[in-house]
Amino acid sequence: MINTGKLAGKTLFITGASRGIGKEIALKAAKDGANVVVAAKTAEPHPKLPGTIYTAVKEIEEAGGKGLACVVDVRDENQVKSAVEEAAKKFGGIDIVINNASAISLTPTEGTDMKRYDLMNNINTRGTFLVSKLCLPYLKKSSHAHILNLSPPLNLEPRWFAPHVAYTMAKYGMSMCVLGMHEEFRPFNISVNALWPRTAIHTAAIEMLMGKETSSNYSRKPQILADAAYYILTKEPKPTGNFFIDDEILAEAGITNLDQYAVNPNNKDQLMPDFFVDFKGPIPEGIKQLYEIKQGNPAPSPPSSSSSASSDSSLGDGKIAGVFKAIESSLSPKVVESTQAVYQFVVTGDEAGKWYIDLKTGSGACGKGEAPQKADATLTMDGKNFFDMFSGKLKPASAFMTGKLKISGNMQKALKLDKLMGGLKSKM
Repeated sequence: MINTGKLAGKTLFITGASRGIGKEIALKAAKDGANVVVAAKTAEPHPKLPGTIYTAVKEIEEAGGKGLACVVDVRDENQVKSAVEEAAKKFGGIDIVINNASAISLTPTEGTDMKRYDLMNNINTRGTFLVSKLCLPYLKKSSHAHILNLSPPLNLEPRWFAPHVAYTMAKYGMSMCVLGMHEEFRPFNISVNALWPRTAIHTAAIEMLMGKETSSNYSRKPQILADAAYYILTKEPKPTGNFFIDDEILAEAGITNLDQYAVNPNNKDQLMPDFFVDFKGPIPEGIKQLYEIKQGNPAPSPPSSSSSASSDSSLGDGKIAGVFKAIESSLSPKVVESTQAVYQFVVTGDEAGKWYIDLKTGSGACGKGEAPQKADATLTMDGKNFFDMFSGKLKPASAFMTGKLKISGNMQKALKLDKLMGGLKSKM
C-alpha cells in the first residue's frame, strides 16, 4: 500500500499504540506526516513485551510524523480525558480515533475468573465507548472524522460464543459501538467502521498466547491491518457502518497478492484463521477443525476395544509410550509454572488409547488413561501423526489446520504445548 499523503496534518488518537497493530497503524499514518497520539499504559519497559509509548513516538517521528506519548489506561476516565485534552491542545483537534486496545482470554465460562472478565469488558467494550465519547466533541469539528474499531463482524451464531463467551462478549461490545455510533454520528459526518483480520496476526502479545513457533510460522504481519486501515481512512467518499475484513478491503484497493504479509512465506497457504470470520463457499479442511472447536463438539472417543478405559498409570510399550517417556523426563516445576494446564490425549489407530499430561501440580506428571483431574484441553489424533508432531516432523498448527489434530476445550492452553514439544525433539 503506497502512501498518498492524504493523512498529512491529520491527528490520530490510537489506543494501545505502543506496540503491535496499533503501532503499525501509527507508523503508516506517520509516513504521510500525520500527528499521532500514542495512548497506552506502557511508560516503562514490560518484562516480556517490547516497546513503550516513548519508543513508539520516537519511531513515529523518525517515519515523518509528529507524536505525543500519553500514559492512558482506557479504564480510567480521568486519564482518557486528560490525554484527549492534551492532544487537542497540542495538535489543534482530533480527526481520527483508532480503538485498538484490547484484552483477551480464550477461556470457557468455568475457567474465566471475574477479574479477567472485568478486565476484558472494561478495556474492550467500556474503553472503546469511553474513548469515542470523549473524542466526540473534537471529531464533530473535523472535516475528516473517523472512528475505527479493531473488532469483528457481528455474528450471533453460538459457535462464536461457546468456547470463550466472556471474550466474545467483550469484542462484540466494540462492534456494537460501530453498529450504533455510525448511525448516531451520521449527522456530524463522522465515519465509524470496524476492521478485523482473516488470519492470526503476529504480535508479541499473540506470541505469548499461542507460543512463538505457532505465531511466527502461521500468521501474518500486523502491516496487513495497517495497510487496510490506511485505505479505509483515506477512502473517498468516506465509508461508514462497515465491518471490514483485511483481505477484502485490500482487494478493493487492488492488492490481491498477500504473500508479502506472511511472517513465514513457506506457510503462506497454511495460515491460522482468526476467530469470528465466516468463509464463503466450501470450507477448507483445516477451517472445519476450527469450526468444530467453535461449536463445542467433543473429541471422538477411541474404539471401545482399545485399552483407553484403563486407569493404569504405567506408560506401557510402543512408539506412543516412548513419546510419553520423553515427556516424563522433560517435566519440571518451571514447565508446570509456565503452563498451568492438564491435557488429555486421545490417540487413534494402531496404538489407540488415552494418555494425559498434568502440568498444573507439583513437578508435573504424565501417564496412560484418564487425567487425574478435569482436562483443560483434549487433543485427538492418529498415532502416527501424534508421534510425528512430538518428534518435530509435523508442526502443531499445520496438523490442526489440515485436520490431523482435533482440539476441544481451552484453545489458549492447548496452544501452550508448543513449548513442551520444542524441548522434546532432541530426545525422540
